[in-house]
Amino acid sequence: MPELSQRRRLLVLAICCMSLLIVSLDNTVLNVALPAMERDLHAGTSGLQWTIDAYTLVLASLLMLAGSTADRIGRRKVFLAGLVVFSLGSLLCSLAPDLEWLVVARMVQAVGGSMLNPVAMSIITNTFTDPRERARAIGVWGAVVGISMAAGPLIGGLLVESVGWRSIFWVNLPVGLAALLLTLRHVPESRAPKARRPDPVGQLLVIALFGCLTYAIIEAPEAGLGISLPFAAVALAALLGLLRYEPRRDEPLIDLRFFRSAPFSGATVIAISAFAALGGFLFLSTLYLQNVRGLDALHAGLWMLPMALPTFLCAPLAGRLVGSRGPRVPLFVAGLAMTASGVLFAAFDAETSDTTLFLGYVLFGIGFGFVNAPITNTAVSGMPRAQAGVAAAVASTSRQLGQTLGVAVIGAVLAAGIGASAYRETFVSAAVPGWWILAGCGAVVLVVGLVSSGAWARGTAERTAERLAAPEVREQVGA
Repeated sequence: MPELSQRRRLLVLAICCMSLLIVSLDNTVLNVALPAMERDLHAGTSGLQWTIDAYTLVLASLLMLAGSTADRIGRRKVFLAGLVVFSLGSLLCSLAPDLEWLVVARMVQAVGGSMLNPVAMSIITNTFTDPRERARAIGVWGAVVGISMAAGPLIGGLLVESVGWRSIFWVNLPVGLAALLLTLRHVPESRAPKARRPDPVGQLLVIALFGCLTYAIIEAPEAGLGISLPFAAVALAALLGLLRYEPRRDEPLIDLRFFRSAPFSGATVIAISAFAALGGFLFLSTLYLQNVRGLDALHAGLWMLPMALPTFLCAPLAGRLVGSRGPRVPLFVAGLAMTASGVLFAAFDAETSDTTLFLGYVLFGIGFGFVNAPITNTAVSGMPRAQAGVAAAVASTSRQLGQTLGVAVIGAVLAAGIGASAYRETFVSAAVPGWWILAGCGAVVLVVGLVSSGAWARGTAERTAERLAAPEVREQVGA
């Protein structure tokens, strides 16, 4: 990639952040619109789960494929394709006449989304070559996620109340078009010096694992074990297939040697747990505020601000702490706050009082604000530079997988608890097991964060980095 002027680099950063904004807003805005979709499309709990999980599931399955394809054929080309497909998917979502159409359109959106965030991060990494400039650029990138968390519920509530739930997808169209035109004009093409070869077998196994596992969890309460168990068996077979097949490839989709590094394994577990908690938290909160308390979408969005604002404020603080003191302190604060929030809802029925509901939201917002920054840093800690991008891609996939599983598991627990009972009367008691699961996710973040950030863990990362770098060194010596 040619050296760009400071103004051009900042413009490239702004374009990449535009793509992140529409993808991030899409998730937070959608949660506020769930009850309106439920009424308009006559959807049940499992149907609402699929409107979220159809997106995150496809995104998780294709992130690594999109990243490696961009390295091979050109990041600008893939980024442009992602903008077109994501915008087309958004248009199809807004036109959906029924739930099935909406779920399929969300999957189209996800195919486009998989080409945006990881590829945009690669573009930023290659545009900002100075380490300090790159760190600031990534900090701006992370702040956009916080902005979407804070603004999403308000924007979604306002649009749903004033225009209708279909309008939440219209927002993506002008932003996507502007990003497309600006990318054509200002973003240069770039490729990896040595791109990884495709791994179609590994990719199919990942899709089978994520898809069948999610289907088994979501459909179990309604379809029963007779339907869900075969899908669970396929998911297990796909996992065993990955464990057997991937180590035999020279350039696997997922290099299992990464997991010998305790910080990397810890970051993967933390990402799944934290984002499972986020997905479940937003799902339960949205349904409670609108379907039980009877708030409209706008006022439900305002009630989410006590969670969204601390996330926005704590994220940059966590980034500075990671840079100055490492990931241990942010992960400790994150795990403690998320656990406390879950326990407040599970053991003390925080929903039943405005004060405790507000406190529970604030605690979760603080926890989630502190957890995001350490994940990528911990995942790539000690990795050779050539492997850092792949390690970051695994962390991104773990985030999406966690959110998928969070919505699937919490939704299934809620559906099983409510059954055929009256929704409003049983929601709080039916949600208690779900809140305990979210508290458990916070406890996992706390414990794994402490274990994976100590001296022993750093030693495993160094040894893993040496093993991963050895083939590259031998190859350079041979050359």
